[in-house]
Order: sequence, then C-alpha cells, then structure tokens
Amino acid sequence: MSTPYPFTAIVGQDDLRLGLLLNAVSPAVGGVLVRGEKGTAKSTAVRALAALMPEVSVVPGCRFSCDPVSPDPACPDGPHAEAAGVSRAARTVELPVGASEDRLVGALDIERALSEGVKAFEPGLLADAHRGILYVDEVNLLHDHLVDLLLDAAAMGASYVEREGVSVRHAARFLLVGTMNPEEGELRPQLLDRFGLTVEVAASRDTDERVEVVRRRLAYDDDPEGFAARWAGEESALRERIAAARALLPRVVLGDGVLRQIAATCAAFEVDGMRADIVMARTATALAAWAGREEVTADDVRQAALLALPHRRRRNPFDAPGLDEDKLDQTLDEAGPQENNDGDDQPDPDPDGGGDDDGGGGGVPPQADGDRTPPRGESGDTPSQAPEGSPDAPGRSTGAEQQPVASAEPFRTKMLSVPGLGEGAAGRRSRARTEHGRTTGARRPQGALTKLHLAATVQAAAPHQRARGRSGRGLVVRRDDLRQAAREGREGNLVLFVVDASGSMAARQRMSAVKGAVLSLLLDAYQRRDKVGLVTFRGKEAEVALPPTSSVDAAASRLESLPTGGRTPLAAGLLKAHDVLRVERLRDPSRRPLLVVVTDGRATGGPEPVALAGRAGRLHRSEGTASVVVDCESGYVRLGLAGELARELGGTAVTLDELRADSIAGLVKDVTAAGRAA
Repeated sequence: MSTPYPFTAIVGQDDLRLGLLLNAVSPAVGGVLVRGEKGTAKSTAVRALAALMPEVSVVPGCRFSCDPVSPDPACPDGPHAEAAGVSRAARTVELPVGASEDRLVGALDIERALSEGVKAFEPGLLADAHRGILYVDEVNLLHDHLVDLLLDAAAMGASYVEREGVSVRHAARFLLVGTMNPEEGELRPQLLDRFGLTVEVAASRDTDERVEVVRRRLAYDDDPEGFAARWAGEESALRERIAAARALLPRVVLGDGVLRQIAATCAAFEVDGMRADIVMARTATALAAWAGREEVTADDVRQAALLALPHRRRRNPFDAPGLDEDKLDQTLDEAGPQENNDGDDQPDPDPDGGGDDDGGGGGVPPQADGDRTPPRGESGDTPSQAPEGSPDAPGRSTGAEQQPVASAEPFRTKMLSVPGLGEGAAGRRSRARTEHGRTTGARRPQGALTKLHLAATVQAAAPHQRARGRSGRGLVVRRDDLRQAAREGREGNLVLFVVDASGSMAARQRMSAVKGAVLSLLLDAYQRRDKVGLVTFRGKEAEVALPPTSSVDAAASRLESLPTGGRTPLAAGLLKAHDVLRVERLRDPSRRPLLVVVTDGRATGGPEPVALAGRAGRLHRSEGTASVVVDCESGYVRLGLAGELARELGGTAVTLDELRADSIAGLVKDVTAAGRAA
C-alpha cells in the first residue's frame, strides 16, 4: 500500500483542513463536501485524513464492523457472543462514480446460491464503510440510483437490501466526504443537504505559497516514505489533539443564548427544514472542543454558519453559493445578549441596497433578481421598443448591437424527450435500457453478466438437471443458462440549444421572454441530468457559446450576457450545431442529442438564406436528430417560418406560451409523430 501524503504537509487550504478535522472530532457533524477547481489537493486531503482518525474496536470476524461493546442486534453475522474486540485503523472506502448498485449495497452470493442452494449475502461498500469514511470523488457525477441509496443509508444509519430473495439489514453509519468540481455540474439538492459542511477551495495566487506546494510535492514524489517520516512528529501531535478534542466534546456546554443565535441565523438565511440548525449546533460544539474550551461562543457560531449554511441557502441551481457576512454579523448581534446591542454603530443591514435577497437566496436565479425593467438610455427611452413592422423594428435586422437584457421569470416546462429507446447515461429524460429501473424481461448476456435474472436462469437450467447428473441440493448451471435482466429506465441526453440572437430578436420584451424560456429549459435539463450546449447566431456567423458540458449554470451565465443585433444567419447556426453534434457522437456515441432551436424562423444575409437554412435543416433530419423549434414570432401578423423550419428538421414547433407545462399536453407525442411523418 502506498504511503499517503501527510495531512500536516498540506499548504494553505485552511477551510478544507478545518472542515475535515471537525468531522474527525465529531462525526455527528455529518461529513463535508469539498467544492473547487481541479488540482487543489481535495482528494489528497481526504485520503490523508484517514491516518489521523482514531482506531476502532470491532468484533473479531464480523464483516460489518460491529462494536463489541454494543453490537448490532440485527447484524447478519450475529448474534455476537461476548468477546474482546480487536482494534484496527478506521477505513476510508472509496465509492467509484461508475460503481454498480450491487457493489454499493451488496447482493446475493449467486455462486453459493446456485451451487450450494443456500442464501448468502455478499456485503457491499456501505458495510465496509461502517464506522469509517465513505469517500466519493466527483460526487456530482454519481448516478441517480446510487445517490438514492446513499440518501437512504445516510438518513437511517442502516442499509436495507431487499432483492433476489434476500432480505438483509445492517448498520451503515459513516462519515460522508465528497469532492467535486462545480464546472462539471451541480449536485442534487437532496444529497447536497446530507453533507453537514461545505468548503470552497481554490489555488493560491501567492507566489511563495505556490512555490512551497510544488517543493513539497516533488519531495514526496521522490521519496514518499522519507517525506512522511519528516512529518511524523506533526502528524502525531495532530492525532493527539483530535483525541483530546473528542474526549472534551461531551463536556462542552451549548447555552440557550448560543442556541438562539443559531436559530436566528438559520431563519434569517431562509434555509429549509431544521437540519441546518442541528448541524450548526454540532459544528459549533466541535469548534469549541477543538479550541480546548468547554463553552460555545458567538465566534464558534459564526464559523459554524460559514461552514454549514452556504450550500443550504441555494434556492435553485443558478444561485451562487456563499453567505453575506455583513448580514450574518448583524443577525448574530441582534440575537446575542442585550448588552451587545447597545450603541448606534451597527452594520448596515443592506450595504448593497439589495434587500434581504443578498443572503437568502430568494428562490430565483441571480440573473432574475431585482428590477426587471429594461435599462434606459440617457433620454429615458427604452431602446429597441419600436413596434414590429416599423422602420426601427427588430424584424428589419438592423446592424446595431443591443446590450444584453435580463431574462424573464423562469417557469416549469413540459418535458421534451427523444423518441425511441436509448442506451445512454442514466438520467431522467428519455426512455432507455439501463442497468437499473424496472425489469421488463430477460435476455442472454452480451459480454459480462451484470444483472442476473434469477428466475429466468433457473427456468433455463431446470429442464437439464437429470441429463447433467444432478445430485444433492445444488442446481447444475452452465454458462448458456445464465440470463441477463433487461431493465428500462431513463437516460440523460445532450440538449443543444441553438439561439437566434439577431436583430429580428432584439426587441427587449421579446428577448427577455426568450431568455426566460431557455433558462426554464436549462433548469429542466439540470433536474434531468442532461449535458447542455449553446450555439448562438447573429450578424454574419454562428459561434459555440458553450461546448457541451454538465455544468448547466455555466450555460445560464453565457445566456445572461448574450447580446443581440445584426442579420439572421440561420443556416450558419444549424450547420454549427451539426458540427458540434458530429464531434459529440464520436466522444459519447451512446448519448442521444435533442436539438432545441429558439428562433422566429427568419433567415437573412448571404445568397438564398432561406433555401440554405432548409438544406441545413434536412441535414439534421437525415441523421435522425430529434428536434424542437421554439417559435419566438410575435405580433398580429405571423409568417409561420418557424413551423416551416420544424418540418425541414423533421421535428415540431411550439410557441413560447405552449412551452409551459400546463399548456403543451402531448408535445412528446407530437415530436414523435412529426419525426415519423418526415
């Protein structure tokens, strides 16, 4: 086993180290989520923490790490007779992003079941992690079915396995530690809330500190054992401090005044539920024990809030994490002892003039906060508000570039899906053959057997038992008898937005509505675990504003800063989208695309722009790309150009109003029907 990098040798990253150490002092804090850019020692710090954790005493031979003082009465290896325990180091169990459900929770031992005729349970990673650390690198990329199992285990402190004739329950209390790069997508809110603390990490910009990081890393790579030996003293001292803080923890007093500050802080930042209050109380107590004190102070509460609340105050995926520290200080002062509120030099409750929304989330994306009135020029007139059809109307495709406008309020959209049955990554959009979901039948395995269909396997083997000379309880099974369970679930797709940013879309009210619609679709894509991409076209060309990514909030950010103006190179936008999809098919051939074209259908600029746009549309149709055209045309006179474009694409056209979930019944069927008719 390789020598881990010493925890005490990590340079900087104070919040990261503190968050991990507080969990080592008090595992009841609930774990920590480490968010940050790549190459910031996230994984190194987590793996180094294991060496500092106190040893645990376990029942000899128990696969589920039962405590000999109070063994689990429902332990599958029990009941345990009274015996002296054996000590071992606390385990750090890593959950790979691509792990199977069986690997996580355990499953029936198929080999023993078929050969010996007995039910035997093979423990999974949750059993290995009991009373230790469960570490998930890139936790935001974890498949939904594994997330659901983690949520259940974290909530109940136990893992329940009910499958293939096996009914097993075992304890599963672990310290959950996850690391993630926000650029690759956000975490589901349910799992996000299960992490007690969150810390943001970034690479230092200080030259001397960066030099020291490189120097230590090179020294470790050259001689891991020698490097670790040089830090052994500091590691031992830190291990002893953790043990002392653990011993002090039960004596720490959490006074009523401090509890009032905790409750007031959680209420002021509008966090959901009561878990935040409990986590803050446990974190503040751990902070006091770590400092060697027997009483929690207001400073402990403040530090606990900075660690426990940022990820809980996000009201939707596009809200930036973090707390308004001025508001935090004001809340603590107001909820503290009365003598602390004397005097007039209180912090400004709203230093930025933004109201309470600065710290509380507010329930809408950042780009939707505040006044939605479009910006005005020096004369007080709102730009680009000329009625459609006038010389200055957007439909005239003037060359002047308009400044970006704020999006309208997002809304819940009807689900758009790709017709047919796919085999892409697990998600929540289109029907697909998946490794989890409802069982629809059985088939012969193609390659390695991953999901045994037990009944079908027994049925295939049963007629041949006499010919195979069966004797005893075991079933004689051969390779040809094995059957794979065929399951159907949902997949995530690549949703590629092609947005018209030309002069024909430049009317501020219309572009605001268009951005609101795309933002709504992005929210839907986030919830359905899609990859998204953004292509825009205006002037003389199209550009890839955002290559396909799992970071939906990055797409929302690019959308917010999107300017408008110029001609309408519709064909260029469609051809650029074709190039993007061609590359993505090579990178990820199993992920099916959904093309969402947001335009009024006008095409201007260059020779025969309308005919060229039609040919580009037919190119997508020839490759079977599922598509939807969101018709942004407004006014009393409608040309129906978006509908013609949808027919060329082999998809369907919907208006902005029809895109709402309560106004577009049967859209998926329409998409399918349009594709077949084409």
